[in-house]
Amino acid sequence: MRDEPTLTATSAATSAPTTPDSTSPRPSRLLLVASTGGHLTQLVAMRGWWEQFDRAWVTFDNPHASSALVGEDVIHAHSPTTRNIPNALRNLRLARRVLSEHGPDLVISTGAGVAAPFFAVAHLRGIRTMYIEVIDRITTRTLTGRMVYPFVDRFAVQWPEQQRLYPGAAVIGPTI
Repeated sequence: MRDEPTLTATSAATSAPTTPDSTSPRPSRLLLVASTGGHLTQLVAMRGWWEQFDRAWVTFDNPHASSALVGEDVIHAHSPTTRNIPNALRNLRLARRVLSEHGPDLVISTGAGVAAPFFAVAHLRGIRTMYIEVIDRITTRTLTGRMVYPFVDRFAVQWPEQQRLYPGAAVIGPTI
């Protein structure tokens, strides 16, 4: 079994997320994958954790991503992704190319649909994955969370109440 990535998040207003377990291998290269909107906002809010690593981002080409990721290495995914089979296949092809070219040690995402193809390819290639369930889904599971939960290396939730939805998930606290 591969070592699980670890991460603890704290509110962006108070302090930055940290990696608490010094025995867990630290990634040297990250691939951060998120749809724009709240998903991307939650990953960007974790800057205190990810800024120390070499990284690339996968998100959509729109004004939110452009302004939030100034100066970052950004790969644009195909959207929309919700129940759009042609774009899911395009993003699967993109995932194969990006994972080969960038060689990340860890793929991390807060969703949404764009994450699934990247997690599937990463899993097949033995690249560690970590999914962070979004902050606003406390009583129900997201579609992406349900899709990736069975095979991610580490599944994280932001509220203790979410653990009943995802047994074995790590509570990292709110990202924003």
